Formats: sequence, structure tokens, C-alpha cells
Amino acid sequence: MSLDAQTQQMVAANRADWNARAPLHAASDFYDRPVEFWFADYEWTDLGPLDGRDVLHLQCHLGTETIEFARRGARTSGLDLSEKSLEAAREIAAGAGVAVEYLHANVYDAVAAVEGRHFDIVYTGKGALCYLPDLKQWADVVRELLKPGGLLYIVEFHPLLNSLREVSLPGESDELVLRADYLEGRGPIAHDSTVTYTGDEVPGRQTSYEWRHGLGEIVTLLAAAGFRISSLRESEVLPWPRWPHMRQTANGWWRLPDESPRIPLLFALKAERR
Repeated sequence: MSLDAQTQQMVAANRADWNARAPLHAASDFYDRPVEFWFADYEWTDLGPLDGRDVLHLQCHLGTETIEFARRGARTSGLDLSEKSLEAAREIAAGAGVAVEYLHANVYDAVAAVEGRHFDIVYTGKGALCYLPDLKQWADVVRELLKPGGLLYIVEFHPLLNSLREVSLPGESDELVLRADYLEGRGPIAHDSTVTYTGDEVPGRQTSYEWRHGLGEIVTLLAAAGFRISSLRESEVLPWPRWPHMRQTANGWWRLPDESPRIPLLFALKAERR
């Protein structure tokens, strides 16, 4: 990993933050759902059959999606920065009766962590890219992890979603307001809230850091790293209600009401290593 000393300190702070949050997440109602709930239907269309394929899930946290890959017949590995997340992931996988290999490493050190193995699919899911300070290094790492012709599949919160207000303030209407950058380039964003996204208070939680990445940056860096982009979906649904006025769909996910503008909240990008 060739990050400068200041950025490495921020990554270390994120590791400590995820270690503090992981036990709370594992015990929360937020994650008390069948693992298949966390996938949109189009993900299985894009990924195709997984039986007998080698799949690596980067930044896997509790391994909720990782388990489903193993259930569908893949030889599955998950990698994460947080050792506490992986402790919980191993317990969850054991309870589900599936075989998953979990590796503790920074995503930039993934090539060494997998000891030179190569994969048919590298998957990264919802809420991962914002913790990567250097997307060019990440694209190069992913390319090295894949077999020739292997598939990178990203399902991620849309940069537009990340630029909209996170919650309604007292007295505000339901209108969505731009409050943060869509585009990359302004450096790290510090967060010091003591509440994690499951709604739990994190005692002694320290500052964590995120980095913005626009769709243009993601696509351009992957193309430059030797990937062929085969599809880019934009979707208007989320697996949880970001705003109170969202409406639940038939499969339990959430969308804005019909009277609201149709805007992308997730995107799914499929890219093949040349």
C-alpha cells in the first residue's frame, strides 16, 4: 500500500471505527434479515451462475452478501480491514453452515493477502468505495486479483445519493436538497457522529473518513486500468428507507413516492478484465 502517512492514519482511524461498530451491527435488527434480501434481482442477472467459480468479496464487513455467493456454489473469500467485522462474519457463516474463507487485510494489500490467487469475480457492495482514498490504486489491485476475462462487479450507492441530505432537519419539507459534493477532488470528509447507520450509539466512537468518487472517475479509471465496461445500471431503490417519506416496494426495498422525481440511488457496474 503506497499511501502517504497522513492518509494511512485516516485509514487506521477507519479500521478502529469499524472495529467499534462491528459488534453492534452484528447484534442489530438492521442485519437480522435473510442474506438474499441484500441483493437486487438484477445482480444475479449480471453475475450469472456462480457454481464452481472463484469469488472474492472486497470490504465484506459482516459477510452478509459473501454467504449468499457460497450458497450459490461459489468458492468464496471475503476480505476486510476490520478484524472485529471478520470475527462476526465467521460466526455468521458458521451458523449458516457455509464455507467462506475470510481474510484480514486492507483492500490495497489484497494481492498479498490472497497469496497470488486469481478470481473469476471480484465483488464490492453498497457503502465500500467511499472508504478508498485512492481509486486508481484500487483499480490496479482489482485487475491483478482477476483472471484474464474475470469480472469486477460493483453495486454501490449512487454519487447523487451521497450528495443529497442524509436526514431531514426539524421543520424541513420532504424536498431533497444537495448538501455535499457529487464529484471527487476535495479530499477526505471527516465524520464524528456517535451514532452508526443501524441507529446504535457507539461509545467512544472516533472520527472516521470518507472520500467522494463520481461515476465519471470510476468508469474512467477502470477503463485506464484495462477493464471493458459491459453495463452500468442506475436504480431508484434502496434496501432501507434513507428518508421518512420513502415507500416500501413489494420485495421489501424502498423508493421515493410517485410524486417525487425519479433519481438514481444505487448503481451497478459490470466490467471485464481484458
